[in-house]
Order: sequence, then structure tokens, then C-alpha cells
Amino acid sequence: MELPDYEQLFMSGSKIHGVFSILKDQQWHCGECEYRELNITQIAGGGGIQGLERGTGSRPGIEIERANHFCENCDRTTRQDRWTGQFVSPVQGASMPPSFVRRASGLLGHRDVIEGTERPINQLTLDHKLPMLRWDEETKQAQIRYSNMSDNDIRENFQLLKKSNGSVSHNLLKSRACENCFKHDKRGTPFGIRFFYEGDGKWQGNSKKDKDGCIGCGWFDFDKWRRSLNQKL
Repeated sequence: MELPDYEQLFMSGSKIHGVFSILKDQQWHCGECEYRELNITQIAGGGGIQGLERGTGSRPGIEIERANHFCENCDRTTRQDRWTGQFVSPVQGASMPPSFVRRASGLLGHRDVIEGTERPINQLTLDHKLPMLRWDEETKQAQIRYSNMSDNDIRENFQLLKKSNGSVSHNLLKSRACENCFKHDKRGTPFGIRFFYEGDGKWQGNSKKDKDGCIGCGWFDFDKWRRSLNQKL
């Protein structure tokens, strides 16, 4: 796809188009200072970089690299993003019905799985344990059959993560870890704790879409990870 054709797929004036307008030169861009004028509080979220990477039904995703580089404007080393110039197939889910979110949140005790704190539903994100990057078509259908899920299905496939309250959300931390793992087969270590209840730090699925490769990682099932770590201690 040619760049002018791709740009026409965005809604004019949208914030996600603004993010792409910065990245389209395929140079490194500082996450601390270069997006400020767009007024997006979660630049890496669905309305920004993550949305660009995932794509939509009418727009392919794009491949974005992240690395630390020196920023002359900030006068220090910062986290930066660069579009590689490559387009990728979109990763799509289906919007969760509000009734399902309420049901699942209640079943999971309205409890932020990481901090173990009960929170109002508007402060929580109902998270698919298996990241969308790992979905094939069969897995996708199993993950989004919201109206037919049993209580056990919900407990097996979802967890509640705290939304941002001015700091980086837990869902965003997980997304970054999963994206890095998908690209480099290097599993995440929540808060720097190198523990896996199955396997080790290398992601070892049979294919990129093999959900079994995620088992043992703290970001995949934080409650089981914590219980296993406590048992080991």
C-alpha cells in the first residue's frame, strides 16, 4: 500500500491520524515531547500507537519499533518510537457488551488482580489474559463469544487490571510486555521479578499463535503467578 492511499483511510483531524502524521517519516520520535500537541493522555493506547499497530477492519496495522535514544529537546535519553515502513494484517477483537463487562467484573469481585484492591468498575479494565497478538481465527471466536461464556470460561480467560489514575495503567504495561515478547520471544517480568510458574524467560510456543507458550508468565495470569510465587517462597 502506498503512503497517500493509507493516509486517506484515517478520519481527518482524528488524534490517531495525528500520531501517524508524526511517525510517517520513519524516524525516531521521543515519547516524552513530540506528541504533546495532540493532547492524548495515553499515547501508547488504542487511540494512539497501539491502535496504529492493531489496525481496523478497513485499515491495516503498522509495524512500530521502540528503543531508548537521546532526545536533544529533553536533553536526556528517552523511550522513542519509529515506524519501520511496514504494514501488517490487522488484529481485531469485538467490543465487549457492557452487560458482559458488568457480569464478568462482578464475578471477579471488582478486584484489581495486581494490587488485590476492590475498585469501582470505571477504574478497571476487563483484560483478555491471552493477548490479541496471539489470536488465530479459532481462538478469536472462543475469546469473543461473550453471550455464551460460562462463569468458568470467564475465570479462565479474563482478569481485571487497574486503569490509569495519572500513571501508566497496568493494561498498558502488559501490552508493552506482550508486544516485546511477540517480536523477540522474550517473556515479560512483572515489576522486574524473574519468575515463571511454567517454563522460563523464553517464549516457546509451537507457533506465534500458540496460546500454550504464554502459560507461566505473570502477565498472562497474574493471580496464578502470584500464588505460585508465594508457594515457592
